[in-house]
Amino acid sequence: MIILIYIIAAIVMLLLLLAVISPKNYHVNRNITINKPVSEVFEYLKYLKNQSEWSPWEAKDPDMQKEFVGTDGMVGFVSRWKGNKDVGEGEQEITHIKENDIVETQLRFIKPWKSVSDAYLKVTEISDNTTRVSWGFQGVNKFPMRIFMLFMNMDKAVGKDFEEGLNQLKKVLEKK
Repeated sequence: MIILIYIIAAIVMLLLLLAVISPKNYHVNRNITINKPVSEVFEYLKYLKNQSEWSPWEAKDPDMQKEFVGTDGMVGFVSRWKGNKDVGEGEQEITHIKENDIVETQLRFIKPWKSVSDAYLKVTEISDNTTRVSWGFQGVNKFPMRIFMLFMNMDKAVGKDFEEGLNQLKKVLEKK
């Protein structure tokens, strides 16, 4: 019986140690240069419905169910989705817009696991006809998910999708 108590205590201590040393936050960001003026790029990016033309997750589930609430391109607009195992289920809400600068959103995932992240699309003028787009998201790893982050690199897990999406965004915008 005493051995069982020691084993349980050791497991609890191990979990606590892992929780202390595990990453508390995550941040993933990718950039691309688009040969269009910043105002044109921003005007396109502020509408969440436009993401269906360039989002890598749209391609992973063309039959994804979508629902929209509010006025697209305005703070408070919500885009909801329910898709296959590759895209899960959740919603994205526009939380802040600064014209020709940044669109901030909150991502609320329901499946495959519940989580909340802050996302952004930021534009920076490089020249009159060249714009850098930065796409990223960040959040807090809560216990017990924090322990899993010791074995999963969020940048590697999502970064490739961001690169794919930005490359598609570049193709879409440079054709217009």
